[in-house]
Amino acid sequence: MRISDLVAQYIIDMLEEHNGDAEIRRNELAETIGCVPSQINYVLTSRFTPEQGYIVESRRGGGGYIKITRIQMDKSSAVTHIINSVGAKIDCSSSARIIKELFDRGLINASTAKLMLSALSERAYSAVPAEYRDILRASILKNMLLNIEQ
Repeated sequence: MRISDLVAQYIIDMLEEHNGDAEIRRNELAETIGCVPSQINYVLTSRFTPEQGYIVESRRGGGGYIKITRIQMDKSSAVTHIINSVGAKIDCSSSARIIKELFDRGLINASTAKLMLSALSERAYSAVPAEYRDILRASILKNMLLNIEQ
């Protein structure tokens, strides 16, 4: 397992233990896991984003900490939030993270996730000029998400 996966799982476990809220000290967490503090930053900025349903707050100084909150939303609100956060274009890996988050939160089942991943994969867009792929992918993702709500 990669170090970023270990850091992410550690934070997810903390969130589950504390009902969706966790406070960490970056240096202490890095020491506990055995990585550099910048690895913690990387995981926070790539895996705990508002699009993925998290709020990350940072307080600097001697008593500084990072507070991570899992946004609690019903299915309709979560889907609307994701649609609004997608923007005009999205790459394959970002769309895959969104689908994983939907699955992890129980908003879609495994078969729906698999279909969505297939429809948004790089292979599905091989005949589309590269400059249009992420635009088309965003449009298709938004349309799929609109139909999840129904």
